[in-house]
Amino acid sequence: HSYSSIMAEWIERESSSHPGRKYYFNTVTGESSWERPPQAAGSSGAAATVRASHLLVKHRDSRRPSSWREERITRSKEDAVEILRGYREQIVSGAKSFEELASEFSDCSSASKGGDLGVFGRGQMQKPFEDATYALKVGELSDIVSSDSGVHIILRTG
Repeated sequence: HSYSSIMAEWIERESSSHPGRKYYFNTVTGESSWERPPQAAGSSGAAATVRASHLLVKHRDSRRPSSWREERITRSKEDAVEILRGYREQIVSGAKSFEELASEFSDCSSASKGGDLGVFGRGQMQKPFEDATYALKVGELSDIVSSDSGVHIILRTG
C-alpha cells in the first residue's frame, strides 16, 4: 500500500448520533474511530506496509542452517556473502533476473514464488531485514543485508 492508498481506505464521516462530530471510517475493514487513524496521520509519506522479494543465502551460523536446497549448510558467512555478491552483480548487469536467481538459489521457501514475501508491516520481519526494506524505494535492490537467517539481497516491489 502506498501512503495515498492507505489514506483512501479511511474516509471522514459525520456522526448521526453526534451531529457536527466527525469520525473516521475504514472502507476496507469497516472499522470506525473517533481518532484520526495513525496510518492516516501525518504527511511523511511513510508506507505502513511494504512488499518485497529476497534472495537468501544461509551459512553455518544461520538460525537454521538447512534449506530446501541443502539439508546441512556448512559454508561460512564470508562464503555466503561472496556467493550473494555474485548473484547481485548478475542482477545489476542484467545477465539474470532477480526472480530467476531467487527461484534457483534462494535458501528460503519463497524461492517457489521467485523470492516474493508478499506484503508485510513493521514488526513482522527481523529488524535488520525490515529496516533495509523500508529504506528502499520501490524497484530498488538492496546491498547485502545480514540477519539471523543468513545474508539477503532484497528487492522492494511495493
